[in-house]
Amino acid sequence: MKKIEAIIKPFKLDEVREALSEIGVTGLTVTEVKGFGRQKGHTELYRGAEYVVDFLPKIKLEIVVAEHIVEPAIDAIIKAAGTGKIGDGKIFVMPVEQVVRIRTGETGEAAV
Repeated sequence: MKKIEAIIKPFKLDEVREALSEIGVTGLTVTEVKGFGRQKGHTELYRGAEYVVDFLPKIKLEIVVAEHIVEPAIDAIIKAAGTGKIGDGKIFVMPVEQVVRIRTGETGEAAV
């Protein structure tokens, strides 16, 4: 099993969720986060004063999937979250050693 973490633009959340649902991903965790990469924030004007917004609002998705779903999930996220502009986000994939469903005690892929 693998854990996929994706950092995406907030307005792309519904499209990504639908794309993942179409390939059989049944659950995900969403967190509102702030950060920056090459985009390095931006300048805004507020009440006549200019200030720099260093950390931009993003959405962090976390999903745990079976090995055979990893590549389709990555492709779905890229297609749904991509705008072709700077700040589209990143995808991280890492191994998951064990999963346990608390309610039933199921383990492994049955618990995902």
